[in-house]
Amino acid sequence: MRTTEKGPVLVTTEADDVTADMVISELNRRGVPVVRFNPADIGDSLTVSARYGGRPTPMVGRLLTPSRDAYLENVRAVYWRRSTWPAFPDLSPNDALCAAAQTRYGLGGILHALDRPLWVNHPLRNAEADYEPHQLALAHRLGLAIPQTLVTNDPNEACAFVAANPAVIHKTLRSTSYQRDGVPLVSWAEQVTANEIDDRVRVVPHLFQERVENAYDVRVLIVGRRVFAVGIESDLLDWRRDYSALAYSVITLPTDLQTALLAFLYAFGLQSGSFDLAVDRAGTHWLLELNPNGQWGWLEEHTGLPMATAFADLLTQGESR
Repeated sequence: MRTTEKGPVLVTTEADDVTADMVISELNRRGVPVVRFNPADIGDSLTVSARYGGRPTPMVGRLLTPSRDAYLENVRAVYWRRSTWPAFPDLSPNDALCAAAQTRYGLGGILHALDRPLWVNHPLRNAEADYEPHQLALAHRLGLAIPQTLVTNDPNEACAFVAANPAVIHKTLRSTSYQRDGVPLVSWAEQVTANEIDDRVRVVPHLFQERVENAYDVRVLIVGRRVFAVGIESDLLDWRRDYSALAYSVITLPTDLQTALLAFLYAFGLQSGSFDLAVDRAGTHWLLELNPNGQWGWLEEHTGLPMATAFADLLTQGESR
């Protein structure tokens, strides 16, 4: 059944996003109108206008791309994926900073204020959920098992923590793309010993965590109230290092764990999120972290789980959820 009598779904993402393509293909198959854009396209490739006050509705607005046109008050859902903001490289550094701020608070403000459509997920909710110490505190309150964790910039505290646990890993608090001497660097979870800790720890907070001796890992994707769980077998401490070395299996989580993960997600006001768990040899599921906008496309390819369909179902339903 075609649903074009309802408003469009906005999909905000960069040009090369295979995961978004999977969802858009499913929406197209259903006849759901889609307007895809990236905030970095502002200018000739993206035009936006919004008016406030003096009319019955809080706002009326319009967003145009070279091929699509959307009245913002009619949008049914927003799929906020891998959005990037413009850097304005042709402007002077100071002008570029000013232009970037105007775009983020102008275009971003217009979009953030859309409260009628369903957001998957609202970028402000994503940002709140991205703080790992906040995640760990919430997980503890919900009764989820979490490894002992220390966040500190005190090298003495770090040394004491490492000494008190059989094995400890270090990982970044925020994944950040950067280069050193022109070479792109990626931060992985690494085991750390006390003799590796020195006064450089004082520069910024670091996350140290008890290592779980796991039998396998689990990536859990939640979409609305649908829960997809995939077991990941690997000999690596951080399985993201080599996707070609992984084995996958579809698993079913215990009911109480599913309930807790749903509560965790909704406590942050999210419709979707990807959880990383480690399962030890006693069968305990340890929550490692939540990625509120995590990748999942490769898991559908390997398992056949209908993840893109679940996203399309949620976005099609939109505001009438």
